[in-house]
Amino acid sequence: MKVHDSQSMTSNTVKYEAALVDGLNIAYREAGDPQNPKLVLLHGFPASSHQYRNLIPALAVHFHVIAPDYPGFGNSDMPDPANFPYTFDRLAEITEKFLMQKGFDRYGLYMQDYGGPVGFRILAHNPDVLEWLIIQNTNAYEVGFTEAWAGLRNALWKERTPQTEQGVAGLLEFDTIRGVYLHGHKQPDLISPDNWNMDFRFIERPNARRVQMDLFYDYRTNVTLYLQWQKFLRDRQPRAIIFWGQNDIFFTREGGEAYLRDLPDAEMHRLDSGHFAVEDCLEQIATNIQRFYDDKVALGSASAERKTA
Repeated sequence: MKVHDSQSMTSNTVKYEAALVDGLNIAYREAGDPQNPKLVLLHGFPASSHQYRNLIPALAVHFHVIAPDYPGFGNSDMPDPANFPYTFDRLAEITEKFLMQKGFDRYGLYMQDYGGPVGFRILAHNPDVLEWLIIQNTNAYEVGFTEAWAGLRNALWKERTPQTEQGVAGLLEFDTIRGVYLHGHKQPDLISPDNWNMDFRFIERPNARRVQMDLFYDYRTNVTLYLQWQKFLRDRQPRAIIFWGQNDIFFTREGGEAYLRDLPDAEMHRLDSGHFAVEDCLEQIATNIQRFYDDKVALGSASAERKTA
């Protein structure tokens, strides 16, 4: 039996708490020593911080990790969409305030799916918070859309009507949510059914489908910002590591490769996986995050400090 000292036994313990932000309870998972480098994990659709339930303890030995649930997702409050604007601007605003409240003023940022639109907005507002970047199957290029977006791009985004909403309502059904988790994953036995069972339970709550439909419609605003996000990457050249599930139901392989045009020095890992690559590529992702930070971020920062000394 491997013996752990008391510090290592507690360093990756995950806490489940909530913080009050703009009158909303924002649920989050947190682990790791606050003295360690800070790392923020932003989740995607149709998930919550639950998608990082295994990655958080894997990273918490080395990082101070935090993963919030956006309003309307997971265990965070879901205010009535009649009174609360479910837009990516608003999700980013709440998330940024949450991170500031938690003392995360400079951090590494892991963005997956909806985490990209939320994260890029935070960085556009305050670029100095970014220490380094982890990109995993989140789109910032026109070439990145698969045919799964046809009902959104060709109908709902052009005119929101009951008919165009009905055309994409299937994205919120149980079989689709299950399919998002399983599509393109070569080892489905590694993916817990708790994912889609829990996500669908959240979708069944009153107003939840309206929340998600509002965000489906608002996603069109992300596309108009792609050129700005690309310029941010070109101008800032953050140290970046990319993990791309090659068989994603939503985002093409070309969408992952496109990042290298703006981040030529980024490290790319092409995974034989799908949208939620952490489910079946956990060890590969976790070990490479730690190695990349040690080799490229920590050493790079130390070298820069010596040059300016």
